[in-house]
Amino acid sequence: MKIKTLFSIFFLVFSSCLIAQKSNYSKKTIDKAIKIHKNVITIDTHNDINVKNFTQDKNYSQNLESQVNLPKMKKGGLDVAWFIVYTGQGSLDAQGYEVAYNNAMAKFEAIHRLVKEYAPDEIELALTSKDVKRIHVSGKKVAMIGVENAYPMGLDIQNVKKFHDLGARYMSLAHNGHSQFSDSNTGEKDSVWLYNGLSELGKKAISEMNKHGIMIDISHPSRDANIQMIELSKAPVIASHSSSRALCNVSRNLDDELLLMLKENGGVVQTVAFKSYLNTDKNNTHLKAIIDKTKDEIIKTSIEFPPVDVSDFVDHIDYMVQLIGINHVGISSDFDGGGGIEGWKDASETFNVTLELVHRGYSKKEIAKLWGLNLLRVLDEVQKVAEEIQSKY
Repeated sequence: MKIKTLFSIFFLVFSSCLIAQKSNYSKKTIDKAIKIHKNVITIDTHNDINVKNFTQDKNYSQNLESQVNLPKMKKGGLDVAWFIVYTGQGSLDAQGYEVAYNNAMAKFEAIHRLVKEYAPDEIELALTSKDVKRIHVSGKKVAMIGVENAYPMGLDIQNVKKFHDLGARYMSLAHNGHSQFSDSNTGEKDSVWLYNGLSELGKKAISEMNKHGIMIDISHPSRDANIQMIELSKAPVIASHSSSRALCNVSRNLDDELLLMLKENGGVVQTVAFKSYLNTDKNNTHLKAIIDKTKDEIIKTSIEFPPVDVSDFVDHIDYMVQLIGINHVGISSDFDGGGGIEGWKDASETFNVTLELVHRGYSKKEIAKLWGLNLLRVLDEVQKVAEEIQSKY
């Protein structure tokens, strides 16, 4: 409870620290970043949702406490939010599958209510890159749908098509815990695995996802499962919210070998703004330093033991761009699912990422790729593969 309270305090007091940090940027850099930010499509590939925020009386047309909603997207210049149909891992039996399926359907329905009933003049669902560009030109915000954990599909592989028809354009086969499709990265804790990668059902799911044009997400499955997915897939894959394991050694990040395989595959890794995945030691040191501190002391302590910030985030972008190239790296937040860093605590601060990229020397063309064009390229290629596969039937 105490940690939760501290996090609430962070959101209130660190804004003053951020203003001080931003004084390091020259007026020329800031002006250039503003111009670039207005002229590129900004896509965040991972935003979790709570169905309680998708009702007639309480929804994303309002400036809720959620890290992502329409007012915050407008303020920060975030154009595209991938809303996530997330289901935690439960028991691998009929009852577990039923509960998970109902949860997934509730989230699909919530997203559709937002774009069709609550805010159709402000946001629209996109299914293709052409949709994204058309909606963006219209002045609306863009919603897209990703599925985090295929567990809700149960044992019925036909649910791949059903999820696609509901708007899903990427899906991971596992989350934190082994699913019926794939081992999870969490198996590294105890070296207990169900399949040493993918199950037979998981291999069939890869084929079905290729067939129907759903991008395969390798952010949460085990390393062996990810290798097998890249090898089996006829289309490029993505990591919807992962960073570099070379810089931060946690099982949720991708090591250099996986990153190079992803490059060879033509995919993209969406760098994630999750504190403990960017710099675990710095994050732990910061949290330890502020324990039992008063509000005023927290500000002072945070200067001496700073939180993980946008600079740490862009360090991962820099590393992965150098390793696998500008065409294979993107951006994600994991907002409302644990993500958020100093300088990009919610969608209203999205501009600060562009500002740091300009400060590091990235060009407008490179920033456009990082913010979304790489991801849209992969989506196009995945959908092209699907058309080719379906044309043979």
